[in-house]
Amino acid sequence: MSDILNTIKGGGLRSLGDTGIVISEITNRQKFDELFKNLFDADRLIVMRTADAVEKISQTHPEYLDSHKKELLELFQTANHIELKWHLAQLIPRLIIRLKLNEEETGSAWDRLTQWALDKSGSRIVRVNSMQALFDIQKQYPELKKDFTDTLAKLDREIIPSLVARIKKLRKEMKS
Repeated sequence: MSDILNTIKGGGLRSLGDTGIVISEITNRQKFDELFKNLFDADRLIVMRTADAVEKISQTHPEYLDSHKKELLELFQTANHIELKWHLAQLIPRLIIRLKLNEEETGSAWDRLTQWALDKSGSRIVRVNSMQALFDIQKQYPELKKDFTDTLAKLDREIIPSLVARIKKLRKEMKS
């Protein structure tokens, strides 16, 4: 796995570097598990690129997340870096829907995503991804729809183009 770690290293936070190469090299759960460990690296760049790779790989292989439920939920609650947050916001719905988290776990994740979505000082990418995640979760848990629409109403008042565009898209999807 050191070859993969070496591929992820280098460059700046504005670049994914050779993450695409890493993604193509992860061909089984064992390699994914080795990659996953890098989410806890001290190097913010490695964490960002690992999170990107994990998120993209789990689109095709969501089953690779199965053994990482506890770690992901803990990381989700403690994440501070913007780059990690925006990928976790994309991963958490996959985890909730695939693993059918219990009520407490789902509620905690829902609250955290709502907090990220409503954080006016937060990254707009994190906010949009969190809003999308809330939408995806409420499709599986209809009892959360009212809470979701209340969150959208609060966000809609901010008149931030990226948020307004996503709200418009989500409201259109809700009608269909």
